[in-house]
Amino acid sequence: MHGTGGDRWLPVHDPALGRVYAEVADGDAADVDAAVTAAAGAFPDWAAQPNDRRARWLERLADALEARTDDFAHAEARDGGKPFALARDVEIPRAVANLRFFAHAATQFSSESHHGQAGLNYTLRTPLGVVGTISPWNLPLYLFTWKIAPALAAGNTVVAKPSEVTPATATLLGELAAEIGFPAGALNIVHGRGAEVGEAIVAHPGIRAISFTGSTAVGRRIAGIAGPLLKKLSLELGGKNPTLVFADSDWQAHLDTLVRSAFQNSGQICLCGSRILVERRIYNAFREAFVEAALALRIGDPMDSDARLGPLVSQAHFDKVLAAIARARDEGATVLCGGEALQRPGWFVAPTVLEGLGPDCATNREEIFGPVATLQPFDDDAQALALANAGDYGLAASLWTRDLDRAHRLAAALRAGIVWINTWLMRDLRTPFGGMGQSGMGREGGLEAMRFFTEPKNVGIQLSS
Repeated sequence: MHGTGGDRWLPVHDPALGRVYAEVADGDAADVDAAVTAAAGAFPDWAAQPNDRRARWLERLADALEARTDDFAHAEARDGGKPFALARDVEIPRAVANLRFFAHAATQFSSESHHGQAGLNYTLRTPLGVVGTISPWNLPLYLFTWKIAPALAAGNTVVAKPSEVTPATATLLGELAAEIGFPAGALNIVHGRGAEVGEAIVAHPGIRAISFTGSTAVGRRIAGIAGPLLKKLSLELGGKNPTLVFADSDWQAHLDTLVRSAFQNSGQICLCGSRILVERRIYNAFREAFVEAALALRIGDPMDSDARLGPLVSQAHFDKVLAAIARARDEGATVLCGGEALQRPGWFVAPTVLEGLGPDCATNREEIFGPVATLQPFDDDAQALALANAGDYGLAASLWTRDLDRAHRLAAALRAGIVWINTWLMRDLRTPFGGMGQSGMGREGGLEAMRFFTEPKNVGIQLSS
């Protein structure tokens, strides 16, 4: 079920210590080709299974994963540097939920029919065949299952590449699938680097569609390869998400959520609110409270039960975030807290809050993907909207107000694929997920995912009058 990479191996690091703790196969195009061959061989039988039988397989995998939640959470914490409690209580359960949701979706998803003046039309939705999924390092198992579950539920077989930075839980899931007797060839996991395995998956003529989550730069590269091949493509890319806090909001009561929206997983979530826009009437009070709360976040080893923040995922990413903070200083930012690495082993950066920068600087336009948030004041709704929509990304936004008219009006005008009102990271798996502009193309989740992983075919029948 895994690419072997021959005798080539890549180091896997423990971010809390900054040292190698394991190795993972360094796969190549030959491994991808072998996986595609296995997937193509398994496709006819897997696609022909009744929907409820495919659903039972996904449920069995969900049950087996749920029974080993602690083991998977420990692997995720060590591999990605995130707090064990976050992995155990949020992210592994979300992976289980992905498998269960799309198991149920397999039994509910059906073709459409239209009976009217154009006779009788019905639309068949058949699986594509072999599909490729490429998932990132920040939410390893959650985003891995977010892709493979709907692909399998719709009747496709899958060649899946997890990030080589955080490969542990995908490896464990592959082993778990083998243990429960999951049909051979339906799910194929190939480890390796993006430039080798990722590009081979995108370019392989036997793979009909690509679902990718990751950086905008890599998304552009994938689109450049897949476009001429006319492959279906779903790209979930970066974000530079605004948080709009109005004076009439109950922001004091929601301060913990506002801080979490900026710093959860050390800011390594594409949905984090890294640009915090605050109505000027409350700006000083908000700034004081927000900085105080950021300073109170406990940073520590992922296995520390009191730790709210862990390290960044890798040396390369650590260096990138520190360079972004140095650039912010050069642009004239005032560092209200943080702004530096912690003097301890591992790749820890203190929660950083910046002010004094406008919407046109690189700090407020480019994704940093670390524990770094900026504060900007606004005077009215129009300025808040202009600041929120400044930039090239359009993934998510959160809006904090008790004015119902303002909430609906601004939600409609914000350039974002997802808008949360008086909350953050509230996910319903039935809803479409994705962004605008540099945040990607296409939508996943619910029926959107099932439609992406199927081919529609309309059948029209002339009815006698």
